[in-house]
Amino acid sequence: MNNKRIISLLPAATEIVCALGLEHNLVGRSHECDFPESVKSLPVCSEANFADDLSSLEIDIKVKEILTEALSIYTVKRELIKELAPDVVITQAQCEVCAVSLKDVEQALDNYLDKESSIVSLQPNKLDDIFDDIKTVAHALDVTDAADVLIEDLQERIDIIRHKLKYVESKPTVACIEWLEPLMVSGNWIPEVVSTAGGSSILAEEGKHSPFVKWKDIQQANPDIFVVMPCGFSIERTMKEMNILLELPGFADLSAVKNNRLYITDGNQYFNRPGPRIVDSIEIIAEITHPKLFNFGYEGNGWIKFSF
Repeated sequence: MNNKRIISLLPAATEIVCALGLEHNLVGRSHECDFPESVKSLPVCSEANFADDLSSLEIDIKVKEILTEALSIYTVKRELIKELAPDVVITQAQCEVCAVSLKDVEQALDNYLDKESSIVSLQPNKLDDIFDDIKTVAHALDVTDAADVLIEDLQERIDIIRHKLKYVESKPTVACIEWLEPLMVSGNWIPEVVSTAGGSSILAEEGKHSPFVKWKDIQQANPDIFVVMPCGFSIERTMKEMNILLELPGFADLSAVKNNRLYITDGNQYFNRPGPRIVDSIEIIAEITHPKLFNFGYEGNGWIKFSF
């Protein structure tokens, strides 16, 4: 029986551990880990160094201010982690804004724990990297067979979508908005998510970090579909800030808006988490881009069509 004690400081990693059948081995989580629901009862081993009720612009300003001062955006609760005595701590090196970073964990735990523990750091940039991270976590936890089964299941779901799209020639252009103020479009794995789901992502490159963009660039691209998926925001949270977009000059003149193809997704639960539910994200975009072909049942929960 696997008896490794695991602390996950990354929501996607928590989901990977649970999908591998090792939820019972988790002894601690980050302040952002909230899926599956049952992990919320675990001790919280990190906290953000800014309030969670700030606006998009206020968050951006605060984060840049913290980073400029060479401080950390998150605090790792090393006393609690020491008490929990983990064998494995999982974190990430992908984005120091999105989750607790490898640097934070190494600084907090360096020569501090009473036992030898391994730190597993994930750094996905593309879809294949996410599957590789599942294998990395599984290898660290001695459950490689479970990873093979999980990845095969995820790949089968992707293959179903690809098969249905085989003879579909239209690939609508899609603007995926990662941040509202300042404007940012979704990079990393999202362009590949969109293309796998039968669309064509604009203004971002596959495998590259999400870029800040000017509003005029989005206007010029004039996407067929406009999807709002702010990092860390639920649909309800995004709805509170939609006026940022609606009040942009010429927003109502976009083809996507005129054709009623403006959508809000749960960026927090799906698109911004490089774990098993990235395939859910592909299914969501497939529903949005090709509604006559796909209906996986995410509407109303994973995404909504915005109504004026």
